[in-house]
Amino acid sequence: MTIKKRLVISNIMMIIVPTVITALIGLACVGMVWYTVVHGTGIGIEHSKDFYMASQGISKMAEGILKNPTRKERLNHLADLSQILDRNAMSLRVDENGENFYSYGNDSTADSELQNAMNVLSGEGYVSNGERELYAHQVRINGTLYRISIFASHTELSYGTLKVVVTFAATILLFGIFMSILVTNRFLTKFVIKKIEYPLDILSEGVRQIRDGNLEHSIVYEPKDEFSPICSDFNEMAVRLKQSVDLTQQQEQSRKELLAGISHDLRSPLTSIRAYVEGLLDGVAKTPEAQKNYLNTIKNKAEDIDEMVEKLFMFSKMELGEYPDHPKFIHLDDEINKLISLIGKEYEENGLIISAKLNSATISADPEQLRRVLINIIENSLKYKHKEIGHLEIYLKEEKGGYKLSLCDDGPGVPPESLHSLFDAFYRSDPARQNPNRGSGLGLSIAANAVRRMNGKIHAELGNDGGLDIIIWLPKAEGH
Repeated sequence: MTIKKRLVISNIMMIIVPTVITALIGLACVGMVWYTVVHGTGIGIEHSKDFYMASQGISKMAEGILKNPTRKERLNHLADLSQILDRNAMSLRVDENGENFYSYGNDSTADSELQNAMNVLSGEGYVSNGERELYAHQVRINGTLYRISIFASHTELSYGTLKVVVTFAATILLFGIFMSILVTNRFLTKFVIKKIEYPLDILSEGVRQIRDGNLEHSIVYEPKDEFSPICSDFNEMAVRLKQSVDLTQQQEQSRKELLAGISHDLRSPLTSIRAYVEGLLDGVAKTPEAQKNYLNTIKNKAEDIDEMVEKLFMFSKMELGEYPDHPKFIHLDDEINKLISLIGKEYEENGLIISAKLNSATISADPEQLRRVLINIIENSLKYKHKEIGHLEIYLKEEKGGYKLSLCDDGPGVPPESLHSLFDAFYRSDPARQNPNRGSGLGLSIAANAVRRMNGKIHAELGNDGGLDIIIWLPKAEGH
């Protein structure tokens, strides 16, 4: 059962249970009041003397009211005596010339008998049959004869007694309502809280495990309620946190390898420069021609170092997101054709023939970064060719809402296990890094970074003829 359903049930029960309990207690209180009224003990008028004195007072008041000039005023003022009558459990009857003018209170079967007895006493005085009492007084006002009759029973409750009984019943009712709400609230709170405590304990334990470094910890929570997606999200968070930690460790390892690669690749040309400088200083190169060869070698090694530092600087800028990027709409096929016409002759003289089969394509990219990507890949194919004359074929076609650009050479290729590492900084398929002249290992890494900045993808595949294929996917320009 979900927590939402439990809360709905809890809210409904918080209304129904106290209402039912209150209704039952209310019925019991009403029964108690009814029983007390029916089986009262005459607390209001305990003695005939008390009744006689009270009746005289009420009779005097009624006599004064009957002197009012209008019938309406007399009736209204007689009605005001109801509180006094109720308080003393009395009834009042006023007759006008023998006809009933006003009456208030409960009648009794003994009233007519008492009135007959009163007639024998000339209509005034006090009579009683032991349980019912009558006090009567006659007065003539403005020629009209009024009889004021006041009745009382020893078994009727007085107003004070009834007030005590009602107050007691109300107290019991209020206490019952309070206790029913309190008990129901505690029970229903436990009914809901118990459902919440269990998943919270599981989540707390999961947090402690993650805090202590156990990133493999997974929460097992089977109920299908509001906590189910939270526990699922916690497990996903733990997985992503582990991936983040693994990535951080991998990046740390990559930084170490990067430093090792820089140290290794700089040491070789620096060692050569140092050796040739020492040869010049020691007079090993005695002829002007030998000295020139030494100086040309030093110059070439210095240019290698400069190129490596430039690529490293570019790679660092890209990693930090500080490398300038000025994308615009360009025709990819035209850019490739222009680049081939510009550098194709030079590469052909160095033993790499570049050919292209291109379909029309429009993308949004920085032309300078695009040319750098292509040149780095072409340069990589030139450095690693194993034939006297190598070939690089470039294909461009539309695919999956973008364009697939393939650069396929006929070089020696790489081992299959090295394909996923080709775009790592300073990676070479030569683990011993015995030939630094064949590249710094930054070219493909820079190309991959630039492609990602163009919202594209890049990967390597083994060619059908044993070479290496670099596959680039670039999205179409918006509106094209």
